[in-house]
Amino acid sequence: MKWFCFGVANLLLSACSPEKERTSTVEELIADDALLTKIIGERQNNLGKLRDTPNCRNAEAADGKLCLERMRKSLGG
Repeated sequence: MKWFCFGVANLLLSACSPEKERTSTVEELIADDALLTKIIGERQNNLGKLRDTPNCRNAEAADGKLCLERMRKSLGG
């Protein structure tokens, strides 16, 4: 009975833990413009807290790559 109570308590506590945000890769963000826009918007609204998160660093890298691709296309390269 003691193990059953311990198991139920452990299950309830794990259900209350915050869900981890999935980290998107740079390539995934380049392919999904809506997700990239969402992450960049969240980052701009809370820069102090989100600046060093993996998603924000990946979104910044993806945005930079897209910007360079657009410049290359506009210059005819």
